[in-house]
Amino acid sequence: MLFSKLTSPIALAPMAGGFNTPQLAAAVANAGGMGSFGFAYSTPDHIDRTLHQTASLTDGPLNANFFVFPELEAPSTELLAEATQALGELPTPVPVEIPALTEPYAPNLDAQLEAVWRHRPAALTFHFGLPPEHAVEQAHRQNIAVGVTATCLREAKLIAAAGADFVVAQGWEAGGHRGIFTADAEDEALPLLALVRALSKDLSIPIVAAGGLMNGGGIAKVIAAGATAAQLGTAFLCCDEAGTPATHREVLTAAAAETVFTLAFSGRPARGVRNTFIEAMAGKPVLPFPQQNTLTGSLRQWAASAEQPGFQSVWSGSGLGGIRPMSAAQLMATLKHELARAAIRS
Repeated sequence: MLFSKLTSPIALAPMAGGFNTPQLAAAVANAGGMGSFGFAYSTPDHIDRTLHQTASLTDGPLNANFFVFPELEAPSTELLAEATQALGELPTPVPVEIPALTEPYAPNLDAQLEAVWRHRPAALTFHFGLPPEHAVEQAHRQNIAVGVTATCLREAKLIAAAGADFVVAQGWEAGGHRGIFTADAEDEALPLLALVRALSKDLSIPIVAAGGLMNGGGIAKVIAAGATAAQLGTAFLCCDEAGTPATHREVLTAAAAETVFTLAFSGRPARGVRNTFIEAMAGKPVLPFPQQNTLTGSLRQWAASAEQPGFQSVWSGSGLGGIRPMSAAQLMATLKHELARAAIRS
């Protein structure tokens, strides 16, 4: 069983975009937790190289995470023009060219998974809905545990019925993209503790709690509420081994940093640090996910190279004030110490 392999009930959250480096994932796994990678937009070659490199640094459990992309038709000419115009009117110091939108709109999941079948990580997880049935079956044939994100009990029941081995319960506090199955559906916006308690009453499969967790005390609370393990992302963003750019680190540790939800970067609700882009795009037309993500790609690349955090997607959970810059090994040791102290007090 996956969670019996952990000496600490802590999983690194899968964060796409290079934040989960092999060094960071390995450090978490070597400290008794589970390392993770967010491979949402990754090429098969990148996935293969990353898992190969990480295997040379650890034999601990790893998780490979993927998005379940929707099937989309081309947007209307009118909407595309409006969304493009909105980006063109942003107050950037220099003009930024908006890329053309071409098919395919998302990576091919089966091609991405080929590297997973070769390297056989301990876990395979999915965000934004249920994975194809054949992917679950293949994972089980290779003794790979399957997990799927749920933001409510209804989604969690569908996940369990689909044969998944565990549920990642994503509370409203979580940074990055909301894992809600249907982007335009009503979001129950459940806080993490309430979500874990609701799921633990009805599910027989393990629950991994995710959202706003920054210390051992928070981990202890979700375990007491019924979770088997906790997943932390923002807490690791300023670790030495993380691939977080210097500009992001400065924003994340700024005293005035505030997180909000936005559709404007990708077309899906995602929590990140409020900045110029998010404010300027409030109420503006956006394309569906992931077409909007493609449309903002060159802008985000420019912002990163020009060190302009006001136009970058600085994803973060609501607990970013608790970030502690240190090595991942030090953070894992600190979390385990805090968790043990919380257990004694309870």
